[in-house]
Formats: sequence, structure tokens, C-alpha cells
Amino acid sequence: MIKKHQEVTGFVEKVLFPNVGIVDVCDNDDHIKVRVKDVLKGQRIRLYITRKKNERYEGRLIEVMEPSVAETVSDPCCHYPQCGGCLYQTVDYDTQLKWKQEQIEQLLAPVIGQDIYNSAYEGIARSPYTRGYRNKMELTFGDSKKGGQLALGMHKRGAFYDILSTTECRLMDEDMRNIQRLTLEYFKDKDIPYYHKRSHTGYLRHLLIRKAHTTGQILIDLVTSTQNASFNDRISEECLLKEWMNTILSSDYEGVITGVLHTVNDRLADIIEDQGTSILYGRDFFQEKLLGLTFNISPFSFFQTNSYGAEELYSLVRRWLKDEASRAGVEAFDRVFDLYSGTGTISQIISESVREATGVEIVSEAVEAAKSNASYNGISNCSFIAGDVLKVLDDMTEPPDCIILDPPREGINPKALTKIINYGTDYIIYISCKATSLARELPTFMEHGYLVRRIAMVDLFPFTTGVETVCLLSQRKPDTTIEVDLDISELEVSSAETKATYEEIKSYVLKKFGLKVSNLYIAQVKRECGIVERINYNLPKTEGNRVPQCPEDKRKAIKDAFIHFQMI
Repeated sequence: MIKKHQEVTGFVEKVLFPNVGIVDVCDNDDHIKVRVKDVLKGQRIRLYITRKKNERYEGRLIEVMEPSVAETVSDPCCHYPQCGGCLYQTVDYDTQLKWKQEQIEQLLAPVIGQDIYNSAYEGIARSPYTRGYRNKMELTFGDSKKGGQLALGMHKRGAFYDILSTTECRLMDEDMRNIQRLTLEYFKDKDIPYYHKRSHTGYLRHLLIRKAHTTGQILIDLVTSTQNASFNDRISEECLLKEWMNTILSSDYEGVITGVLHTVNDRLADIIEDQGTSILYGRDFFQEKLLGLTFNISPFSFFQTNSYGAEELYSLVRRWLKDEASRAGVEAFDRVFDLYSGTGTISQIISESVREATGVEIVSEAVEAAKSNASYNGISNCSFIAGDVLKVLDDMTEPPDCIILDPPREGINPKALTKIINYGTDYIIYISCKATSLARELPTFMEHGYLVRRIAMVDLFPFTTGVETVCLLSQRKPDTTIEVDLDISELEVSSAETKATYEEIKSYVLKKFGLKVSNLYIAQVKRECGIVERINYNLPKTEGNRVPQCPEDKRKAIKDAFIHFQMI
């Protein structure tokens, strides 16, 4: 019997999204399955059993004894496998895409049904570039081992404290690598201490580098604590930062440096938080172009880290939006909500395909950037609201024709998800950077009448385990009809309900009054008129949730339709 703390060998049968291997370990004549992170399908490995609970085993990789037959790349990055950034360095790009597709299918098909997945899946879009594709790198100061020299780069694989100086990283371009090298050597020469995560002492924390692919503009931000007493007797902080800045600016680059910044962060957690940013040189933003539009991006604003890959992603969303509008019989949707909108890239890119787009984003800095970008691009049909989606939706009572969701990795707040569903909108496009969050939330959509109609992937993260997954959800509607004999008297349904369908009512109101009405509004007016509503997926599932109420002009139009169809 295999026990905890035991070393064993096994074969990696498959990998679950994003990086959890299912390892077959033979124990005498029995085979057990152990979950091990950061392994590749087809490897034979030696592992250490870290946990056993209720016949579920977890382990930690010790070494790869035999590589996978898929590991055919002979010249991986020199930092692999010590670096914790890229798992697929030894795997060719076509195989990477194949594995990512397999993992997403294994994750989503059991949730929505294999047949639905097969009919909805539209493939994976390749990243236009597989090296030097990142426009943003967050590098950490530390040491490679306790008491070692100053390091600047990525965390070592499986390590929380040890940092590897990834100065030859292939995800960055040469300008980014040069800035990293110059910064590391400068502070190493000055013997400036890094911030220790355990003792919470030290100065240097992170180096943030952002570079636009289309304009070549570079923004650099040094993130430190306020603890400068350890070196202030040798050199003042002001002189230290000025010398570092001049060292950076004196080098040659393919691009152009538009700003050098200094951010203070005294938060205990190992994350970058802006507790005050000063401009040492230039300005505090850089410009990037996507699909013909220009975006000003500040150091902490969300922006897809693969610019050319983002064009593939947003082109897909825009195409789907146009397709569904055409399928609905309209030239363009009237109103689209872009929730978790960041700097408003999606809203502005779809602006030519909708009459009105409204973005909601909790980071006020990003919202101001979105407004500025829209003005710069000459876009007048986009508006942006700063606030938590959960709270902002209470005041957005007019339901949209389509909702676009691009939430953070952890997904959507359950209460916000309920409010989103309560709009009863016919179409939802969900963009997920973490498909496990999407898989967790899809059943809630499906329980409320939504059907997964289209699925696609866009690979924004070559050589890593990440991938963007996009789903189009629509309210469930019959595609075909069959003839059956029914005695209406045997059904618990009023005669009014049999007069017209929701789609017929919508079509009538649109044609006669030029108004678009939702299922939710029709259901509300039905209840007012005493028409039986047996199952209404648009009702809130918990008390206290505000539901958008039908405006008076649309209420009159819907009642007119009821009269036309002899429902009242």
C-alpha cells in the first residue's frame, strides 16, 4: 500500500487543465492515480507522495526519468525547467495547441454534454508570434538561494522564495531583456537589499516593463518599499533612482522609452500594489494599437499581454456579435454591456458593430483611460462606469441585447452572476482566461435557460499552459418542430399563452413601434395582465435582487401585441 511521504515512479496518462497530471502508479498489482503538477503527458517520473485522503493521492515531482515522445524541441529556453514560467518549452507548437484543445474539451464537455460541445466547437486560433510576444513582464527581486546574490526574474518552479534571473527569457524581446540586465547589475553593484517576504524588510520588490508591439513604446516602473534606511548613509534614494534611470536611458533600444516610474508598495503580500507612483522621466503611459484603434495604457491598467493575439481574440468577439445580430434579423444590436471592461478595448473595438456599448470596470484608473481612449479614437457611442459590477448593475435597469463578460481569473461573483442572468438577455459572450472558472459557472447559466452555442479558443500564451476560451450562450430556442397530438384541456395552461410566442411578440413590437423588448419585460406584462407564467427563468433566485422593470412605452407596446394576438 502506497503511503504518504513515499517516493514512487509512475507514468503521466493525461494532464487536466491547466497543469495537473494524472499519474498512474503501480502498487504490486494495483494501479493508483496520483495528481502531480507541472508534468507533461507521456513522461515517466519519480514523485513524492505529499497527501493521501479518502483514496485520493497527491504528489510532487522529483525528476523526469523518461521524457514524453512529444518532447521534440532540442533547443528550449536556457532557463527551462528551473523557471516556473513555461511548461511547454520542449514541445512543438502544434502539439501545444492540440493538448490545450484536449484539456478544454475534457473540462467543458462533461458540463454541457459531449454532443453539444462537438457541435459548438469552432477550433483554436494560433498566436501570430510564439517568442517575444509579451507586452508586459512583472519581474521579482530576490535571491536564487538563501544568502545568495541579488536576482531579478521569475520564481523557480515550485518555489515561493527562490528567484531565477531570467535574463534570456524568450517571452520577452531584447529591449525588455536589456532593461532587466541593466537593472540587475546596477542594484547588485550598489548592494541594495531586496524585500524579504518572511521578515518584510528590504527595499527592492519588482520591476514592471511594458512594451507596445505596434508602436515600440516602452514604460518602466521600479517598485520598492519605503525602507531606504539600510543604504541611505551611502547614497540617498533620490540619487539612487536618478542614477538607475540614467543607466537605463543611456542604452540603445529598438523601441523608445516613453516613461520611467517609481512606485511605492509597503503591502505585506507579494503583489504589486500602487501606493504612490512618481514619474522619473517622460510620462506615465505608453500607446499600443489594436485593430486600427489607439490605446493609452498606464502601468497597472489591464491589457492583454499578447497584443497580436488580442487582435485575434477581439476579432472573434466582434465577428460573433455581428453574426448573432444578423441571425436576430437586425443590422446591429442596440445595446451591449461590456462587463469587467478594463481599459475599454472590447467596447471600442465592437463600437462599429453596435449602436451603444457600456463598459463597467472596478479600477477607476482604467475607466478614465477608457474614456480618454474613446475620445482619442473619435468613438462617441461608448460609455464607461467605474464600480463593482455587483453594485453597478443595480442602476443599469434597461436590459441589453447582448452581454460580454471578461472577468478576472477567479470568475464572476455569484451574486453578480445572478443579476446578469436576471436581465434575460438573449446573448452572452463569455471570455475566460481560466477555463475552470468558466466550467464552474456554465451550469448556472444552463439552469436558467441558456444553451452553449459556440466555443472557440485563442492561444495568447504560447509555451505556457494558459489559453483563452470563448463561449457564446443564447437563450434556449427550438431549432426544429415536430407534430404531436395534444388535448389542450389536459394542460395547465391558459388559452392566452397559446396565442403567440415570445419571438412573435418581439417581432410585432419591433415592426410596429420600433422597440426591442426582452423576454423579461414580456413576462412582467403577462403577469400584470393575469396571463399564467408557469416557469420563468428570468425571476431572481434569491430575495433582495433588483430586477429591471419594463419602461412604460414598452409596456404599452407589449399590451398592444397581446390585443393583436387576442391574448387579452
